[in-house]
Amino acid sequence: MNRLEGRRMSRVEGLRANSSEFTLEGEPFRILGGSIHYFRVPRAYWEDRLLKMKACGLNTLTTYVPWNLHEPERGVFNFEDQLDLEAYLRLAGSLGLWVILRPGPYICAEWDLGGLPSWLLRDHNMKLRTTYPRFTDAVNSFFHQLMKKVVPHQYSEGGPIIAVQVENEYGSYAKDGEYMPFIKEALLSRGITELLLTSDNKEGLKRGGVKGALETINFQKLNPNDIKYLDGIQPHKPKMVMEYWSGWFDLWGDLHHVYTAEDMMPVVTEILKLDMSINLYMFHGGTNFGFMSGAFAVGMPAPKPMVTSYDYDAPLSEAGDYTTKYHLLRNVFSRYHAQPLPELPSHQERRAYQPVVIQQHLSLWDSLHFTDKPFKSERPVNMENLPVNNNNGQSYGYTLYETTITSEGALNSKNNIRDRALVFVGKYFIGVLDYATQELALPDGKGKRTLSLLVENCGRVNYGNSLDEQRKGLVGDIELNKRPLHDFIIRSLDMKPGFVNSLESSGHWLSMRQRPTFPAFFQARLYVNSLPKDTFIKLPGWNKGVVFINGKNLGRYWSIGPQQTLYVPGPWLHRGNNQVIVFEEQETDGKIQFSSSPDYGMTVDVQ
Repeated sequence: MNRLEGRRMSRVEGLRANSSEFTLEGEPFRILGGSIHYFRVPRAYWEDRLLKMKACGLNTLTTYVPWNLHEPERGVFNFEDQLDLEAYLRLAGSLGLWVILRPGPYICAEWDLGGLPSWLLRDHNMKLRTTYPRFTDAVNSFFHQLMKKVVPHQYSEGGPIIAVQVENEYGSYAKDGEYMPFIKEALLSRGITELLLTSDNKEGLKRGGVKGALETINFQKLNPNDIKYLDGIQPHKPKMVMEYWSGWFDLWGDLHHVYTAEDMMPVVTEILKLDMSINLYMFHGGTNFGFMSGAFAVGMPAPKPMVTSYDYDAPLSEAGDYTTKYHLLRNVFSRYHAQPLPELPSHQERRAYQPVVIQQHLSLWDSLHFTDKPFKSERPVNMENLPVNNNNGQSYGYTLYETTITSEGALNSKNNIRDRALVFVGKYFIGVLDYATQELALPDGKGKRTLSLLVENCGRVNYGNSLDEQRKGLVGDIELNKRPLHDFIIRSLDMKPGFVNSLESSGHWLSMRQRPTFPAFFQARLYVNSLPKDTFIKLPGWNKGVVFINGKNLGRYWSIGPQQTLYVPGPWLHRGNNQVIVFEEQETDGKIQFSSSPDYGMTVDVQ
């Protein structure tokens, strides 16, 4: 590898898999890789995280590409700022890291709908991850834009990309035998010339491959039979663990998963002893900022949403700290380098800012005129099919459904709420409807009253066979006394930056001397008198909601845990006053606290 570094510019032959080990420029090459997703790390920290990767002895960066962020509305593409993939690829190259790109279009990744844009679900016959024409048309349109950005950064063009992954764990889905060849061709026909790979767990290997792509395996615990199996279906080829799971993800209402260094290190050492290549998924997890976290439903009666942190118990923590795993891995990887590893970049300082007191509150009901114009419909309409966002529907956040009722009685959701609804009569809170609670008693009252359901999309499932059923909001009728309700007024509350920033100008903000009604927006100022540092927000006296700092959505908090802190990147703060807006569904103690360290909740070992 080190001989290569000297002649990095003579690009004759890229990564090849023609014998039992990889070669690069004809020399034996072992991939020591790690995953860091640019879209989960503040751009100001990309370089810090990649330098720490390099200093750990890794030589290859792997990243997914999230279609749903890059094409938020059909035909509208975004590759700027936080989504500047080309800048990320150039940075990796300049630091001497190779890149394995995993462009999907499906990425799983504990990310809403596995990275697929929700506007695909406007078609009620949509068959995701198949050769259904409306799906393949959308993929072709996206890849047409994406590959223009990717192709110039391939190894053969002097860039860092040495391999490209075809789709992602398709063997675990495998609904259409023509699909993988289609994706492969979609890459090749747009100028991808580097080595192609697929990645699957042991079960998925049976159906996940495609002719002309090297199959790789994903696991956490090493089973020698799995390696034998990979060798059997693909003899005399390099063996690679594309996803060696360094930790695991967390779900709201569960415990925080840890995978100890003592459990992990023997497996990594063994993988390397077997002359295999490895990619740590994740090397650095980062954060599911905004509303982008997915949900998990395999083997469960109902989906459970992922938490905001994607710390993953990875070797580099959510805020970019070194861990025991990091130091032990560095020690092992250093043996595979002829030269000493780079010095460790210095540790980021953090601050526990003084608590700030909420100054003003704005009732949800007083914020509605800042939303898009309401939509009237006889029947409920799911959020993806609402006529908003230039007819791309609503992707994320909350949707408010209102109708008039004239009687008390039993309100039944018929399990048509996706995923969780706060129920109000005359703006008075009655209770929550979700997968577990599907009926509420509405109190009696005089005359016509407004029934309001504030429905939250808690995150679309990102893995498994139910991708086609991930429409959110009200997905069918709800009944009062066994009769379907009609004549809804529907408002989209996706809480995009434009909406959040416009709240500032509302004349309805009230001081905290007046008791807030819920749900509501709460406003405070965080004054920073020196160079801003990373911090964590904690909200012990609050229940559930979303935090915005200077208009940026930090993600969801929920008192049920396990996660109890939200990561606040220093570069998103500035000297002087910083605006903090919290959308809270049910309760507040009127202050926002800060901590210099995260609290991910009670732990449990990954099974």
